[in-house]
Amino acid sequence: MKGLKKTLLRSRSQDSTSSKNKDSKASANAVAAASPPPPPPNSAKPLPLPTSAVASLNHLANNNSNHSLPSANGTPTRSSFTTLASPPNADRRHATPDRASPAPPIVVVSPDASADQPERRSHSMDSAGGPLTPPRTNLSRLRPTGPKDTIPMVGKPPRKQRSSRFVITEKVEIEKLPPFMEIPPAERSRLFIKKLHQCAVLFDFNDANSELKGKQIKTQTLHEMLEYITTQRGVITESIYPEVVKMFATNLFRSIPPPVNPTGDAFDPEEDEPVLELAWPHLKIVYEFFLRFVESPDFNTNLAKKYIDQSFVLNLLELFDSEDPRERDFLKTTLHRIYGKFLNLRAPIRRSINNVFFHFIYETERHNGIAELLEILGSIINGFALPLKEEHRTFLLRVLVPLHKVKSLSMYHPQLAYCVVQFLEKDSSLAEEVVLGLLKYWPKVNSIKEVMFLSEMEEVLDVIDPAEFQKIQVPLFQQLARCINSQHFQVAERALMYWNNEYIVNLMSDNLSVILPIVFPALYTNCRTHWNRTIHALVYNALRLFMEINPDLFDEAMQQYKQRRLDERQHAVERYEEWQKLREKALKNCGGKPPAGYVDSPPPPPPPPVDDSDIMDLTIDLNAAYIDAEVPLNELDESGIERVPMADPGLDRPFPEVGSDHPPASPGLHSRRKSALPVDPSVLRDLQAHKSLDDTVPHPVAPVGPGPYVAGL
Repeated sequence: MKGLKKTLLRSRSQDSTSSKNKDSKASANAVAAASPPPPPPNSAKPLPLPTSAVASLNHLANNNSNHSLPSANGTPTRSSFTTLASPPNADRRHATPDRASPAPPIVVVSPDASADQPERRSHSMDSAGGPLTPPRTNLSRLRPTGPKDTIPMVGKPPRKQRSSRFVITEKVEIEKLPPFMEIPPAERSRLFIKKLHQCAVLFDFNDANSELKGKQIKTQTLHEMLEYITTQRGVITESIYPEVVKMFATNLFRSIPPPVNPTGDAFDPEEDEPVLELAWPHLKIVYEFFLRFVESPDFNTNLAKKYIDQSFVLNLLELFDSEDPRERDFLKTTLHRIYGKFLNLRAPIRRSINNVFFHFIYETERHNGIAELLEILGSIINGFALPLKEEHRTFLLRVLVPLHKVKSLSMYHPQLAYCVVQFLEKDSSLAEEVVLGLLKYWPKVNSIKEVMFLSEMEEVLDVIDPAEFQKIQVPLFQQLARCINSQHFQVAERALMYWNNEYIVNLMSDNLSVILPIVFPALYTNCRTHWNRTIHALVYNALRLFMEINPDLFDEAMQQYKQRRLDERQHAVERYEEWQKLREKALKNCGGKPPAGYVDSPPPPPPPPVDDSDIMDLTIDLNAAYIDAEVPLNELDESGIERVPMADPGLDRPFPEVGSDHPPASPGLHSRRKSALPVDPSVLRDLQAHKSLDDTVPHPVAPVGPGPYVAGL
């Protein structure tokens, strides 16, 4: 039965298929019979069609294109319908001939659709008032354009060095002018001005292969002018000043782009390469030329005041935010020379630098030139006349001290500490306010900054007077005790290094009755319980030093500490007993039956008793000779401290240094692991080839007392 059913179904499907084929063939024959036969070939020129016929043809073409293609309203493409009259020898498709009917227009569809065919627009019928046709979605953008096996880039892509100036000027062809020595002396001044105009033309260094001839001519011209004002005398005339300042401003004054490298704690100078200025070959010579111009014996400050004014200084200060360290170094020297030459600009320069610091501290916390500005201020502070003005004291307390709270302190801390110490050397009465300010901004969770604060505080104590030390000893050593208790071994180690400073130890010995009770608990707690053996040795060193200075006071402090621990233990026992009484009373009030859902937790253990043997053994340990034998001699350096802590394995092995062929130096006590990320060798080569202007240009030393660096401050 199943086979019979299958046979019947198969025969029915074949009958229906054949009937459909017959119907389709019949309809095709009917259409072919209705279509006219093709006209005979005619070599005569075709007659123009009447207007009604042209309109009907266009209407027919539009209807056909609307039904078949979505882009019929747009410009005709290769695959669009052709409705024009065909030439006499055109190949026409035809069906069964019927000479009685007129010949309809021929519509030809181009069969080839090349890849370079322009994109079709979706046809809309808004103008005709019909319904909107939804646009055809372009699916080509969803297809992957690259190879499927492409490995994604992990980490930061290689950064391309680009120029900070966007050159939009038209290309200017500059011609090579003759050297100065080849023309008569009377015409050299005019030639000098022409060369200055020529060097004011900017070139695009983003394209290394563009305008090579012009770049080479400008470089050679800058070198010629640099040599000319260095070797010749009497060449800086009054007409030269505006041209030099204009050329300097045109080449250098520009808007600094947003930074590429991260700032603050995210910036790592070992991993993040500096962004170098591609136009540096020209900028470097411009800086050198301007500095030689200012340092020239022919330079007249009174004539230059008209052009080097406050706006010039403000534009110069904006360039300190450049990411190129070479440019910041040249800017530092240039601004320092201007400060020494122009007495009328000293107060505006200091005020403008203060504004940069205020903007950095309270608004952005991002600036690349803070270290260079502080370095300039260090030399300025060194020349301040005594007694200090109120303006200078305010600058110390309102600007320099708040600079310690910024996250990126590590980028400029050495220069900042130098400025603070210079102020204290000028006026020691400022020590109390400075120390209290440092304690106010003392970092709470940043251990690296805490080490910096400890280093700076030691430098402050080196120049403090004994009378000023007594004013700040209590809050200072309370903070030192917290640092000794730190689990970060570098923080505790740096705090214990104070006991290796002879001057600070003398200050401690004069005030031992106040200092020892503050630091003794921290020293005793960490003499055995700290995880780092280096801390053990340093704590024993500090305790033994205190015991040698005043044994009676040391025993008294030890007894006070013992009594304090007994009091703390007694207070803990009383609190434990009170809690037990409350618990028993609560159980008694509920009749010995706790409420439903109550889970009775076991009572806490009683506080442990105080072990007096530890405190008594401390004196024995300090007098014993085995303290020095705690650490093998081959693991100690000259100061008797371990080179590498036991809890930090691997730091004693040198880490491979990238970017240099010489072997790495032996790591120090605080050796930092070098980054293994790849670096750009061209960046390293350019930085190593950089020479500071201070090394190449001689300059006068700032005098002590009244002089050009002191008058008018």
